[in-house]
Amino acid sequence: MPLLRSLHRYPVKSMHRQDLDEAVLEPWGLRGDRRWMLARPDGTAITQRDLPELARYRPQLDEDGALRLTDPDGAELHVPAPRAGEHAAGTEHVERAEAVEGNVFGNRFAALAAEEKAQLWFAERFADSVGELRLLHLADPLARRINPDFSEPGETVSMADGYPLLATTTASLEALNEWLLEQGGAALPMTRFRPNLVVEGVEAWSEDGWQRVRVGTATFRAVKLCGRCIVTTTDQERGERTGQEPLRTLNKRRRIDKKAIFGVNLIPERPDRVTGTALGTLRVGDEVTVLARGERLPAV
Repeated sequence: MPLLRSLHRYPVKSMHRQDLDEAVLEPWGLRGDRRWMLARPDGTAITQRDLPELARYRPQLDEDGALRLTDPDGAELHVPAPRAGEHAAGTEHVERAEAVEGNVFGNRFAALAAEEKAQLWFAERFADSVGELRLLHLADPLARRINPDFSEPGETVSMADGYPLLATTTASLEALNEWLLEQGGAALPMTRFRPNLVVEGVEAWSEDGWQRVRVGTATFRAVKLCGRCIVTTTDQERGERTGQEPLRTLNKRRRIDKKAIFGVNLIPERPDRVTGTALGTLRVGDEVTVLARGERLPAV
């Protein structure tokens, strides 16, 4: 029986993951997933493509959306979620945050800048590597539209690369690792691919033809295969590049639409009679059912 093997979110784009037992599903992804990111002054996202060492920064989220970060040396930072307007919370007065524009692969959207303390904290660590940078927060999860070629009107995404969730399968990783071992290389962990959902109990590469899938009580449309980049060559614990794999092998054995493919992008479906932002709760061990299959999904 196919099951949800593991569940992951990434509170800050390109930083370390959180391994979860359960997570609330929202229309734009797992609650708290990629609502923060580092960016250049023009709003362009800074990721592990630029700074592989971001993988060593460990985030936690408070219930109110505030961010807690621990750097590789153990130094900590607490950042309140910025707010669009001034307000008073008890005796605490929170200043209006600066409205800025975020940019993820040319998809531009409204965001808010974190407080100055956070900007200085990151400048101390990364200004010499990438120059001026800023920590941004996606206060409005409706602000960023999904590529209309693969979505329905009104569907949005967090500051993930393009889609609300990425699913991978253990069988596909096993198949990839067999290729790597045959070539004299080393097997790689699933963490290289930074998925949200990891599914076990299906055949390798069967996700290529998924159209609709149910996880527990939640349902999703499978819309696009995931083209992989240099981030997959980064050790997600050490924050270091490790060579050309798995990209070299994926480009040889899994090249689809001129992309090196591993994983599938999902968009949640809204259940009948559910009107709020919480669409349900995903739990490790949930049964997974492929509701509809079709031809191989596109990659671009």
